[in-house]
Amino acid sequence: MHLVPLPALADNYIWLLHDDAGNAIVVDPGDDAPVELALASRGLRLRAILLTHHHTDHIGGAAALHQRHGASVYAPEDAHIEAASVRVRDGESIALSEPRANYKVIAVPGHTLSHVAYYGEGVLLAGDTLFSMGCGRLFEGTPAQMLASLDRLAALPAATLLCCGHEYTAANGRFAHEIEPGNAALSARRQEVAALRARQHPSLPVTMASELATNPFLRIDEPAVIAWCERQVGRAEDRIARFASVRAAKDVFRA
Repeated sequence: MHLVPLPALADNYIWLLHDDAGNAIVVDPGDDAPVELALASRGLRLRAILLTHHHTDHIGGAAALHQRHGASVYAPEDAHIEAASVRVRDGESIALSEPRANYKVIAVPGHTLSHVAYYGEGVLLAGDTLFSMGCGRLFEGTPAQMLASLDRLAALPAATLLCCGHEYTAANGRFAHEIEPGNAALSARRQEVAALRARQHPSLPVTMASELATNPFLRIDEPAVIAWCERQVGRAEDRIARFASVRAAKDVFRA
């Protein structure tokens, strides 16, 4: 399976996955135009569309693509997503024959209440729940929900490739450095990202092993993150409170 990030809108990625026979899947097509261009230029046939959550920048092109190509649209139970042809729930599997692939559905409430991620073929399609060195804003869910969702994703195999919905990596890295300035893995990842972006290359995908070593939202139990929380709020015994304090700080961070 070939994995291609398609830049879209301001800073989105639509993920295109295709086999050598020309069968393709797209994930979170907020705009149909980049998808149509990629399909035509690569000679691909769109077979399935996976949607993670209801925000327009992730579903805006789904209906048009479904109408033109007849591809099945897999989406969580959410009235905001009208284009769905197959509703998916936590723990279910999506078995595709063209391309041959199998994805497990993982409920990850937090960014939105109905958000799901898809895991399979060595790839995590995380939408806006987990970003490289960051996580999504809590538009609908609670800190406890989001932390539980991130804990589920953190338990996936370390070699899993994270494919998320936005190119936020450099900015996330600057914030992560505020939390853990002495983290050598974080410094190395920031240098890598700077070099990639200077060449206008995506910073993604990235392994979960890298995220576990660099992402403060996955490192809530690390001594350096606990120490930062203690300096900020005075107490850091509760891991949900630690997560909430880091997320609140990221919400207002400018650098």
